Amino acid sequence: MKTVLRQLGRYRRDALACIGLTTLEVVMDILLPFITAIIIDRGLEAGNLSVVYRYGALMVVMAFFGLFFGALAGKYAAAASAGFAANLRQSIYSNIQTFSFSNIDKFSVPGLVTRMTTDITNVQNAFMMVIRVAVRSPLTFVFSYIMCLMISPRLSLTFLIAIVFLVAVLGGIMVVTMKIFNQVFRKYDDLNASVQENISAIRVVKAFVREDYENQKFSKASSNLYRLFVKAEGLLAFNNPAMMTAVYFCIIMVSWMGSHFIVAGEMTSGNLTSLFSYVMSLLMSLMMLSMVVVMISMSMASIRRISQVLEETPDLRDPAQPVREVADGAIDFDHVSFSYKHGSGKDALTDIDLHIRSGETIGVIGGTGAGKSSLVNLICRLYDVTQGTVKVGGLDVRRYDMEALRDQVSVVLQKNTLFSGTILDNLRWGDPNATEEECIAACRAACADEFIDRFPDGYHTRIERGGANVSGGQKQRLCIARALLKKPKVLILDDSTSAVDTATDAKIRAALAQYLPGTTKLIIAQRISSVESADRILVLDNGRVDGFDTHENLLKTNAIYREIYDSQVKGGGDFDQSA
Repeated sequence: MKTVLRQLGRYRRDALACIGLTTLEVVMDILLPFITAIIIDRGLEAGNLSVVYRYGALMVVMAFFGLFFGALAGKYAAAASAGFAANLRQSIYSNIQTFSFSNIDKFSVPGLVTRMTTDITNVQNAFMMVIRVAVRSPLTFVFSYIMCLMISPRLSLTFLIAIVFLVAVLGGIMVVTMKIFNQVFRKYDDLNASVQENISAIRVVKAFVREDYENQKFSKASSNLYRLFVKAEGLLAFNNPAMMTAVYFCIIMVSWMGSHFIVAGEMTSGNLTSLFSYVMSLLMSLMMLSMVVVMISMSMASIRRISQVLEETPDLRDPAQPVREVADGAIDFDHVSFSYKHGSGKDALTDIDLHIRSGETIGVIGGTGAGKSSLVNLICRLYDVTQGTVKVGGLDVRRYDMEALRDQVSVVLQKNTLFSGTILDNLRWGDPNATEEECIAACRAACADEFIDRFPDGYHTRIERGGANVSGGQKQRLCIARALLKKPKVLILDDSTSAVDTATDAKIRAALAQYLPGTTKLIIAQRISSVESADRILVLDNGRVDGFDTHENLLKTNAIYREIYDSQVKGGGDFDQSA
């Protein structure tokens, strides 16, 4: 709770102003029945019209002030709650930007989306209700009960029975519903995951005619959420009957005992009238509190989920005195082992011992799950090693400032991503200050210029979100050009030419040698033709080094490499090459 409330920031003044104005509003409302009693007893029953006019005018003025204070309180409450939600979203988003891949894996993308949307909306609504209703209701309750005690102490004691009854019922409902709402928001994650997966892969869904299957999967997730909400709302439905039971009990008690007190001369008609007003205010404040209880029950689960993200510390941190310059592109793996889940006993990489000279071009090949992507993720420190040391430029990657390291180790990941904006906007992710001529030169090296020039708007063509309006091969070439603009000391291409033909692949590799002559290049590929011209080729198998030598030597000494070569070349060649 403290973690979340710290995000209130400068909107704390708006929240305090709302609380102060709500207090003044309650004072105005509480005094109105008291003045009504004076008008009845001293004005109407005594036949004194001057008292009626005088106190009637005072009631109008107080009602106006009550309305004014209430309107201002509502305005400040809206500003405070909306600002609080904005600060929460900004804080969560900023913290997510510091997360390593392992932190994001812990929460999952749909879980983070739910926290930034549904959970924060719940907290925003609850916060508004707390600073308005949860302030107004207790004050109304306390002031009303004080006034009841002033009018009739004996009659006021009977109200305690109704209060104890309501507290017991509402407390029991809150305890049970909080447990249910904890489950509800976990189901929201499942629902968001289903929607996100379906929409992002809608082409595959339609291609395989799996709409009915996806509908059933979504319906199942939605039905689970429906059942939990029905269960929770079914319990909350007891709020209203419990409240009405307490209201009718108090009305009966006030009517029956009050009439006896009036006959006995212990109470005036005005006092009985005002007592009815105070009793209704007292009970209505309890009813409003019950609504607050429900909202808080829902928001507590959201608050815990938001706090988990805000309190999450990045697994990867910069050292106390980070190195900000990378000397060269030399890469060394000193007996490195790596596991995505520490202590699981399942290593993605085991005892990797490699030494790559600066400026070398290294091919990396191996079967699915061999550990190729895991290997290169360690070079730019997207993950930290479990054992051993990864060095770039002769220094442990953990000694570098992470931004400085990643500026000099450019990666085109296996999953290519483009963002909404023009082609130039996307290219300048590599270098925000790049001129249009530099962008064109990078695209020429990545063989992207040939399709960009065919677009009517050229480099100012707008890219839709996720690159939906370009093909897979075009997307890959744009991502390569974006990486080239960084002019890094290490360039990693993680299977990033898989969607282009072998002729274009060869052109790209030849252009890379000219565009970045002194850069160390690691080319991960499934095709022998993509790596056979490399200085050396690394063969990975089940997370271990099976071979590391030139193409010619591996053909003679390495069974795995020879098998891949035979299947691709002797078995008919690549898809766009003749056998």
